[in-house]
Amino acid sequence: MTTIKEEINEIVNRETEAWNQKDVEKLLSIFHQDMVWPWPETSKDHDPASWVMGMGRFERQRWKNTYEELFGSHMLIHNIRNIQKIVVSEEGDGAFAVVDVDTLWRNINTNMNYHWKGRACKIYTKVKEERGYVWKLISHTGLLDYPSP
Repeated sequence: MTTIKEEINEIVNRETEAWNQKDVEKLLSIFHQDMVWPWPETSKDHDPASWVMGMGRFERQRWKNTYEELFGSHMLIHNIRNIQKIVVSEEGDGAFAVVDVDTLWRNINTNMNYHWKGRACKIYTKVKEERGYVWKLISHTGLLDYPSP
């Protein structure tokens, strides 16, 4: 039997695989139906008062179109993701993972780089579906840069 931390590790790794494989369906499989995605404009914008609403509430077709457009217009140069910490609620129905991300995309038409680099706090909730209980990403912070200790 797997532990909750192992289950969270699996969903973080599934997201990484989805980016690596440019697999829209796999990526969409991790999102909770109420997912909302705000993020900082730069990795230095730690104050949420300066953040923007990048993607409103999860709407499958809209998000699918967004990722298909990204995958069709960009080449993935590298995608390095390291889990730093996983914390599970006492009740076992919520968790978060701290993940360091270094993902570099290159636009295939302009050769311009699109770099995602920083630390995210990915927040998961346990939900009941037809196949039983599963973990879904309900929110996460945008990528923020933190100084090394």
